[in-house]
Amino acid sequence: MLRNLFLMLFVLSLAACSKNDTSNESATSDKQATEKSHAEHDDHSDNEHHDISQKKPHDDHADHKDAEDHNKEGEKGHEEAGTVHLKPEQMKVANVIVESLVLKDVAINVRAPGEIKLNAYNTFKVSPRINAQVIARHAKLGDEVETGQSLVTLSSVEMAEAQGQLLLADKEWKRVKKLGRKVVSARRFITAKVEYEKANANAKAYGMSEKGIAALLAQKRTADGSFQLVAKQAGRILHDKFIIGDYIAPGYELMVIANESTMWVEARLTPDVVSQINIDNAAEILINKQRLPARVIQLHHTLDETTRTSAVRIEVSNDNDRLHAGMFVTALITIDNQTKVLQVPEAAVLRSADGDWQVMVEQDEAGEFKGVEVNVINVSDGNAIIEGKLNNIGPGTRVVTQGAFFVQSELAKGGFEIHNH
Repeated sequence: MLRNLFLMLFVLSLAACSKNDTSNESATSDKQATEKSHAEHDDHSDNEHHDISQKKPHDDHADHKDAEDHNKEGEKGHEEAGTVHLKPEQMKVANVIVESLVLKDVAINVRAPGEIKLNAYNTFKVSPRINAQVIARHAKLGDEVETGQSLVTLSSVEMAEAQGQLLLADKEWKRVKKLGRKVVSARRFITAKVEYEKANANAKAYGMSEKGIAALLAQKRTADGSFQLVAKQAGRILHDKFIIGDYIAPGYELMVIANESTMWVEARLTPDVVSQINIDNAAEILINKQRLPARVIQLHHTLDETTRTSAVRIEVSNDNDRLHAGMFVTALITIDNQTKVLQVPEAAVLRSADGDWQVMVEQDEAGEFKGVEVNVINVSDGNAIIEGKLNNIGPGTRVVTQGAFFVQSELAKGGFEIHNH
């Protein structure tokens, strides 16, 4: 019995020991697994951090290099966009000529719009001084007439009375002169003379010519009130505003006769420019691609109320009858200021993309050109006076004086290709 109890206790003891060993082994196994997991995690983290720390500097270096390369390419692109390189063959084919700028003594001309006008000093208006009726025409529009030539015949009641008084006064004066001062009184002599002179003056004032009066007094015609208006100067009939039978009031403009051998051009300029112009200054008139020499003859001293400009009157010869009143022309007037300036052909100055004036300037290398902005002071006679906007243009600067448009086109083409790659 005791033996059985002892055996039972021994078996239970062995079972308990076996269970403890199993628990310890399990715990040890779990602990080892946990430690291994932590170790792997630590190793992984260390490797990852190491990889990141090792990779980041390399990546940053690569990115920095790419950025620098991109910037360099951008800078190179912009630099190339500002200049153009032409080969000698291109320049020869396009006839590109490069010259150094020099200071020149230039008589500056100002350009102004002008209008052809009749020379008022060589123009005559034909009009009656009394009420009259047109009964005959002796010249027509466009005719060239000579001084004293009959133009139109008029008839007037007032002229008839003046002619009658002239005939009576002439007869009395002739009688008194024939008798002489010894027979007639001094009073009668003087009165007869005065009446004749007054009647003669009235007939002339009413429009009778010397020739007409002579014919009347010679009894070659009657005092019918008719009389002729004659040309007071040679010229061309430019206006003809009547028909036969018209009843004309005093002062009515029947005809206008003008000598067109010289014409006037009225050019309008701002007062500050007019102040630099003097009478007798040289000028030129541009019309139909022709240049006619002219000179300044008058300066107006009043301003136009609308344009606030002042007129300059220019006289120009019209030998070939090319100029007619009302035509619009361009006037080039030489001003008094003469100074040393930078002058280039007008074709050498071009508009840039933003609308400013520019010239093509040669750079350090032959065949390399860049557009440089300039101020255009004046354009005259196919030449332009310029100055640099930033003092980068001066004597010695090499500028394209011929073929500038080709150079600018090549420059624009290069800029387009760079910015659109």
